[in-house]
Amino acid sequence: MKQAYAYGNFPKTKSSDITLSIAESGRTVESIQRGEKIGHIISTVLIYAILIILAFGVIFPFYWMIITSLKTNEEVIQPNQTLFPSIVMWSNYVYVFQAFDFLTYLKNTVVVAIFSTAGTLITTVLAAFAFARLEFKGREAVFLVFLMTMMIPGEMMVISNYITVASFGWVGTDQTLTEAYLAMIIPFIVSVFYIYLLRQNFKQIPNELYLAAKVDGKSDWSFLWKVVVPLAAPTLISICILKFMGTWNSYVWPNLVTKSADYRLISNGLRGSAFVDVETGRTNYGYQMAGTVLVTVPLFLLFVIFRKYIMRGVGRAGIKG
Repeated sequence: MKQAYAYGNFPKTKSSDITLSIAESGRTVESIQRGEKIGHIISTVLIYAILIILAFGVIFPFYWMIITSLKTNEEVIQPNQTLFPSIVMWSNYVYVFQAFDFLTYLKNTVVVAIFSTAGTLITTVLAAFAFARLEFKGREAVFLVFLMTMMIPGEMMVISNYITVASFGWVGTDQTLTEAYLAMIIPFIVSVFYIYLLRQNFKQIPNELYLAAKVDGKSDWSFLWKVVVPLAAPTLISICILKFMGTWNSYVWPNLVTKSADYRLISNGLRGSAFVDVETGRTNYGYQMAGTVLVTVPLFLLFVIFRKYIMRGVGRAGIKG
């Protein structure tokens, strides 16, 4: 037998067996491909079904807010709620501008948001560059202490912040509009989270660029504003948008440090007495939701326009430790 194999005399295989094996292999491949296709279709359907359910859960509250802003108060408080107002009350939005000092609250909110965002941006850029590029003794220890403060709830800082602004004379019965602005802006122009976010982005910039700038005679200040800041533009835009949105939605602190309703922000105004019916003493939710829609639309448009910068900035900052 070994001698027969040595001279190439192998056992003969029938052509019908080869054809049968090929046919069976073809059927097996087809069944595998069919199973993979069915599995892919099922997984795709399940994924989209879950996404639709989650999207509905996110969108429905906004839809309910909009339809409530177009209802009468009697229809809002009735037991049997409807998914569309029986009488569309566009006059609710007119009331917001007539009886509610919407423009004053809007002006205060925009001023505080702009200056608070600008101050946060300056302190964040300088601190992040120092922790990322400058070499000084105790840098890592100081940065570690900064990170440890992130574990302290913000509510625990309210008393100390209030004592601080009160010691500067920015809180009191004779408070001016400028003092109210300072009390709402100064305590929150430093954010450890944004410093950490931007520092991570700065550390991704190649060190060769810094050495090349030094060879060209550039100072650290020039390197920061001409090289580092332009390269970190997506993250900086993300910080600006997130800070602006956070200030826009502030409620507790502005309500605490302002003595006059004319100095407060728009979120405080929405909880004021302008939406309370004098005769019944009940809140007119149609008017209140109309004001809420007007406050929410600018933030929604801001996020839609700059969402790609937010995603890009946060994504780039989380790559390198």
